[in-house]
This record gives sequence, structure tokens and C-alpha cells, in this order.
Amino acid sequence: MQIYGMSDKGLVRESNEDAYIFKVISPSAFFAVVCDGMGGANAGNVASEYAVREISEYILRSYKPTMSGMQIEHLLRAAVASANDVIYEAANVNADLNGMGTTVVLLFVLEKTGYLLHVGDSRAYLYSSGALNQLTVDHSIVQGMIDRGEITEEEAKTHPSKNIITRALGVGSEVRSDLDFIDLNDGDVILLCSDGLSNYVSDVDIKNSLEAFDENVASSLINLANTGGGGDNITAVVVKI
Repeated sequence: MQIYGMSDKGLVRESNEDAYIFKVISPSAFFAVVCDGMGGANAGNVASEYAVREISEYILRSYKPTMSGMQIEHLLRAAVASANDVIYEAANVNADLNGMGTTVVLLFVLEKTGYLLHVGDSRAYLYSSGALNQLTVDHSIVQGMIDRGEITEEEAKTHPSKNIITRALGVGSEVRSDLDFIDLNDGDVILLCSDGLSNYVSDVDIKNSLEAFDENVASSLINLANTGGGGDNITAVVVKI
């Protein structure tokens, strides 16, 4: 297993409100988290950092090698719920942080099983057997329009509401997350990213980058996003099984 991560503020934003972390727990278990914060002033940065720290610490203190798949699922949901509580409470006691929130995409891998949880529009992709597949479905206004057949995926890329998400950590006392399971094979490559990457790099270029996986894969994806406009903060964590 090889894993690389990188984050960049892009070419337009003054600061970076993304955050990420990855940890190898054992030779057969690891996790990675990418968060994209939102809110006034530096509040988005605070929300994403709170989320990454709380989720990471929760998993590290709670995970046991003897856990069943269902127990791991409960652990991940609880970790995200705990992060939601931390962000929501911080926003309620500090007026400067009011309204802050963050997306999250969380991958936990044990042996050849991946547990993928997400809230918002940060994404996960899988490159396997020469094909690229998007594993997550955005929690966003435009994704809802696509699902209802009101616009096409191509039209969604330039829709004025494309950056409005319908779920986020920290904006309410509870959060609803989606969790999926992935069967993984040796050589599979998984990308976790913020929308600053997915909005500025084509699926073809993502596929080519993951296919050519090496120690520079994360920085190569960041460079592609900046070449494509760099209009947002950019984060990529890439794992090869």
C-alpha cells in the first residue's frame, strides 16, 4: 500500500480552507480524510481542521483489530457525528465562527475492504482494471437536478448553483452521512479530493494521473487543477492498494 497527499490554496483564494490527514494503523488497516471548509473569514478553515482532527482522533482511540464490519461502520459514523458536534458547538459559542461547516470524505480500508463515508461534494474515485469510477454522489443542488432529469451532467458543470451543497458537517445538531463498501484488489487506486480538483480536472486527466501512479501523483493532480483555472482550494489524497 502506498499513499500520498497534498493540498494547495489554488490561484484565486487567499487562504486554504481544505484539510486532510491519512494514518496507517497497521499493515492491513489505514484511513484517510479530506475536508473542504466553508464559512466567513477563517471559519471554513477552522471547521475543516476540527473535522480532520476529531475524526482522526476518534478512530485512533476507538478502533480495535477484532472489530467486525458492522462495528467499523458504526465507528466511522460515530467519528463523523462527533466531528459534527464539535464544529456545531464551537460555532454556537463563538459568533465569529457562526455558520461554519465542512464537507468530508472518509476512507477506511481493512485488508481488501474499503469503507467510504461522505457528506457534501468532496469526492472519491476508484481506478481499477483500466477504468475510472466516481464512488460518491454529491450532496448538492445540481446533483439533485441531475437526479430529477432537469439538467445533464455537462450542464451541471457550469450551472450557477454548482457550488451549493445540501449537506455539511457542523451546520446542524445532527448530520446525515452516506456510507458504501468497496471490494478492492491489488493495484487499485483510490482518489479522495475536494471539489477544487474535481471541478477543474477532467475525468480523463484524473484517470491518466491515477494510471501513472507514482510518488508525484498528488502534486500532479494539484498542478492539473491549477492549470485548469485553480479557482478553489485543491486537495488530493491518493492510495494504491
